[in-house]
Amino acid sequence: MADGRKTIRFTLNGRAVSADVAPHENLIEVLTRDFALHGARVSCAQGLCGCCTVSVDGVATSGCLFLAPFANGTTIETVESLAVGDRLDPIQTAFLENAAFQCGFCTPGFIMMTRELLDRIPDPSDDEIRHYLSGNLCRCAAYPEIVTAVRSAARERATTKA
Repeated sequence: MADGRKTIRFTLNGRAVSADVAPHENLIEVLTRDFALHGARVSCAQGLCGCCTVSVDGVATSGCLFLAPFANGTTIETVESLAVGDRLDPIQTAFLENAAFQCGFCTPGFIMMTRELLDRIPDPSDDEIRHYLSGNLCRCAAYPEIVTAVRSAARERATTKA
């Protein structure tokens, strides 16, 4: 393409997709514009707040810093992939049941980081939770409720795997 755009192909939330992207576009711009996915959001645009967290090939990634052309051939999951039909993921349920949000702007990023945390450490301590989620910022200061929600989600996951 004359303007430097190129077509990328990747797996998004379980389905094969493609998008025409410019070299400078970040992943969140493409997810929003081409796929109407609004869970991950750009807030600081510097990879410091965690609002834009998505999973790229199984690794939590700042979507605001991830250039869209590099998504070619990857598997990307967003917070929208977690619910199955009307059934929320246990992490999403735990955040709701424990009021682990106020405005909700940062919540998708916290949920995606919690998912990676619980995949790596199924029964984390409160200190491990705080450390793992330290790259995510909540301007409403719902941190105690977030830690409680993560512990609740860990218990639920352990129960459903047993």
